[in-house]
Amino acid sequence: MNPKQVLDMLCEQGLIASEETDDFLESLSVSGKGICEALVDFGIPKDQFYQAIADSLGTDAVSLEGFEPPSELLKCIPAGLAVLHKALPVGASGQTLQVVLVDPFNLQTAEDLRFSLGRDVQVLVAPTEQVESLVRKHYGSEAGSMDDILAQLGVEISSPDGPMDAAALEAEANAAPIIRYVDLVLHQAISDRASDVHFEPFENEFKIRYRVDGALYEMSPPPRNLALPVISRVKVMANLNIAERRLPQDGRIQKMIGGKPVDLRVSTLPTQFGESVVMRVLDRSAVNLDLKTLGMPPAIHNYILNTIQKPNGIFIVTGPTGSGKTTTLYAALNEINTVDSKVLTAEDPVEYDIEGIIQVPINDTIGLNFARVLRAFLRQDPDRIMVGETRDIETAQIAIQAALTGHLVFTTLHTNDAPGAVTRLMDMGVEPFLISAALEGVLGQRLIRKICVNCRVPYEPSESVLAQLGLSPHEIGDKNFYYGRGCEVCNNTGYKGRKGIYELLDVSDPIRQMINERAPGVVLKQKAIELGMTTLRMDGLRSIYEGETTIEEVLKYT
Repeated sequence: MNPKQVLDMLCEQGLIASEETDDFLESLSVSGKGICEALVDFGIPKDQFYQAIADSLGTDAVSLEGFEPPSELLKCIPAGLAVLHKALPVGASGQTLQVVLVDPFNLQTAEDLRFSLGRDVQVLVAPTEQVESLVRKHYGSEAGSMDDILAQLGVEISSPDGPMDAAALEAEANAAPIIRYVDLVLHQAISDRASDVHFEPFENEFKIRYRVDGALYEMSPPPRNLALPVISRVKVMANLNIAERRLPQDGRIQKMIGGKPVDLRVSTLPTQFGESVVMRVLDRSAVNLDLKTLGMPPAIHNYILNTIQKPNGIFIVTGPTGSGKTTTLYAALNEINTVDSKVLTAEDPVEYDIEGIIQVPINDTIGLNFARVLRAFLRQDPDRIMVGETRDIETAQIAIQAALTGHLVFTTLHTNDAPGAVTRLMDMGVEPFLISAALEGVLGQRLIRKICVNCRVPYEPSESVLAQLGLSPHEIGDKNFYYGRGCEVCNNTGYKGRKGIYELLDVSDPIRQMINERAPGVVLKQKAIELGMTTLRMDGLRSIYEGETTIEEVLKYT
């Protein structure tokens, strides 16, 4: 059942008023919590709520207060499976095992358990926090489960890396321990807030690494002989050709992980020792498409709010790959996503589905590129248009024509700073008078790691480090500097989460004049600073002084 169906069911039973459903759905999307947890937070009495769930599923509600499952019962579900699915056995009758789940609405979990255990499974309903607590107590952590499954895999999988036909590959990829292992890797990645998962085969080892807050971390490596079945399993999930190992492939996995809908973009690359696979994690519940929560300085936030209400023009967001450009544009589109506005986007690929916005995925293999989609957009009577990336002169020219004929256009460019966007457009071959007429503003941004608040401690930086920032001890006065010592909360990295730093080029009349005169990027930047532009380095210093990040992070990205 999706959240809407659950709410309809609760409305029928009189536990929630129909006019409250919209408020609840909004709070659910912002919090990223599971629906059971969110409803209890919303004020519905626990006993009534769980009984209502049980009635709707045609099963019984039970309380686990003081319940201690006997060891024979616990052995019915292997530890890895119990932690992965957050399932606890509470009773057995013949061939039927009675289990409680953290998310009783996820019918796929029950099916997975039936398949893995080879017996019937009856799902009962119990309070979420009781189930989580008992699973943690009796089955341990993800790390323990990983070891448990690896031990099982060592016995069951002993395939060489030699030639294998497609049927044999698929059989290995669909072996229950391989399925559980890959699911557990993904579950742990989501739990650790990873943005990417890397599967990397080398001559004598098989590495799995996560990227968390922009930095890569290695997890305990599985045996080398698991590279082929594990990578084949990922390819099966992404509907890729598992027999083709000589060419790069791209695919997509949509899956419920830990009770949350997650999109995974999969890319394979043939290497010397097998295929390297990278999965980009798009956790829809973790992304918050709200401009207010992006942590922009008030002046920039207000400027963007004003700019996105303009009737026409181009607004560009610049920065390297992974600097949060798309998230910023999505948040801006969310602000203007109203009934009286037609919004179209062209993306490669579509990262997040936004209700009420027409989103078109680019497909170069059939000639559906940005320029062609943009031309089609102009015949669709849009008010606002987002072009995922301006890569060539053709796309740039059509975007500018759209801006000059009464449309507001949002797009991204890969440049080092905001003024560099103007130079890039000129390099592409766009005439300066068209740029100055259409361009409204350019936002440059980077994502830097935030200091973990749990282990943050002050320190005094050396003069040589301050000199790298262009500061002297006299200039900093009594300002405090911090770093993270490392603790369990941040996996001993000293950092937890990321924030944006920004620089905004407001294309005012003096800037337009300089664009018409083909002024170099350096001169444009100097003029913009004179007119009040805060550079990325200056905004980074603000984050340092506010105790949010370290000197090292700002030096790394600015």
